[in-house]
Amino acid sequence: MEAAQQGGSWRETPVVDTDVLIVGAGPVGLTAAAELRRQGADCRVIDRLPARLPYAKAVGVQPRTLEIWDRMGMVRAALEVAVPMRGQVVYADGAEQARFELRLPPEVPYVFAALPQYETERIIEEHLARFGTGIERGTELVGFTQHEHGVVSRIATASGAQQELHSRFLVGCDGAHSTVRKGLGLAFEGGAFAQEYMLADVEVDWSLPQGYGVRALHHARNGRVDDILVCIPLPGHRRYRMSMLVPLELSTSGEGASQDSVAHGLEGGRAPRIEHIQAVLDRLSPQPTTASAMRWSSVFRISHRLVDRYSAGRVFVAGDAAHIHPPTGAQGMNTGIQDAYNLAWKLALTLEGGAHPRLLDSYDAERRPVGEEVVRRTVRHATEGIRAAPKDMTTVMLREAQLLVAYRNSPLVAADGAKPGNSNAGSPGPHPGERAPDCHGLTAGVAATPLRLYDLLRDRGHVLVLYADSADALTGSRETAATAHRLTGDHVTAFVITPHQDTAEPIQGQTDADGRHLPVFQDGAAQFERLYGIEGPTAFLIRPDGYLSARLSPLSAPATTSALFDALGRVFHLP
Repeated sequence: MEAAQQGGSWRETPVVDTDVLIVGAGPVGLTAAAELRRQGADCRVIDRLPARLPYAKAVGVQPRTLEIWDRMGMVRAALEVAVPMRGQVVYADGAEQARFELRLPPEVPYVFAALPQYETERIIEEHLARFGTGIERGTELVGFTQHEHGVVSRIATASGAQQELHSRFLVGCDGAHSTVRKGLGLAFEGGAFAQEYMLADVEVDWSLPQGYGVRALHHARNGRVDDILVCIPLPGHRRYRMSMLVPLELSTSGEGASQDSVAHGLEGGRAPRIEHIQAVLDRLSPQPTTASAMRWSSVFRISHRLVDRYSAGRVFVAGDAAHIHPPTGAQGMNTGIQDAYNLAWKLALTLEGGAHPRLLDSYDAERRPVGEEVVRRTVRHATEGIRAAPKDMTTVMLREAQLLVAYRNSPLVAADGAKPGNSNAGSPGPHPGERAPDCHGLTAGVAATPLRLYDLLRDRGHVLVLYADSADALTGSRETAATAHRLTGDHVTAFVITPHQDTAEPIQGQTDADGRHLPVFQDGAAQFERLYGIEGPTAFLIRPDGYLSARLSPLSAPATTSALFDALGRVFHLP
């Protein structure tokens, strides 16, 4: 039976086929499906293509995306096949001009990586299959209507037959020419780059350092760039995904825009041949080299556009259906994956009946500003280069790694200092709406080797991390953990972290004030204390997507209880 939410409860309505219909089986749609299934929601995934495309389109995987895959329990498969991106070397008119090292702080658990999009899709699809969900290929969304309790979608199968599919929600992850976006009538404002580019997946025999991207430019007499070559390393021996300007004979100018006037992505027409790629290498390669073993090639175009809203009623858009922009910094696919992950846990909680009635509104509030910033930044970098970014390269790298994405103005978090006990505006460490960093060196009585904080967060929903540095603080932690459970049931998991103790007997696992088990870990390397800016007993409420919902300090009733109720009440329907 379908259910409609009324003040946190659900009443039955006519039968539906699935909780969520996801249109598009690229990395974004597959991420949404995998997280929905992990959270216990039902979904179906349709894609008009009969099979996965063998193209290395999006190849950069950001550290933040790897953290998401870690939380989902699927990062190992990616680590087995991805190659690390160590940096980029920039050449201009045959001479090396700059060398950027992709360095991040040591506490960041993953580095920049390169992985062909078809491998990314394979990994997520195989993870999704563990939940018994596959892709319905050769199936296309024709149209949809929505009503108070759900969405009725008209789909066409591979046989050409059309049928209706009833779902509670519809998520469009169907790319730049999204049927879902057009069906909602969303504005998709922006522009397009005049240039056309070639893409090719080839091997070369140069001796440039492995793991580095290559950007080679040529300037005309007036100082403007008139030729460009960008090479991103791929798994394999000296294998690269290369992009370059299209020669006149291959230009598809005037043919790229579809009926919706969005000219973005791979185009039809004549595909570049190996001699086209070789001609550019002969002009721009830093070393004489020969291209070989071309796996695929295409012409592509670039636009920059953003929807005016990410949802309408029970229908949502994510990824390229919501935002398109230059591929600078490999931001597109990664931003889309984070769209999907942000939305999926909220949909799952809503479907279960435990969500605040306005929880789904936070998807647009949180993700549209991120899309706007990414579009603006990638357009600036594409036209002005990395030199337009701040001088602090650590900040640049953290931003490119998408580790600085934050939701400080989200309706799900209270502004720092908004309520006594809810947060400490002047304290160091992460604050509500910011990413919860990883840390190392956590120890427990049974574990013979130290653990990471992300080990304790993996495959969980909301987690309440309680720092207790005294017996009184431990008592307060036990009561706070019990309060969270009373308010949300099993939706919040809790554990305690204590300072490292060299001489005293380590504190073993406890029970909360209601007698439930409460694990205790020691901050053996004092990294949690440092990275989280600990200044006394503090509670951190971490969302399923790894962002802080609340920072509660000090741990003292009734202030903590009031602040915890406020924080949880922004996400959950509380009794």
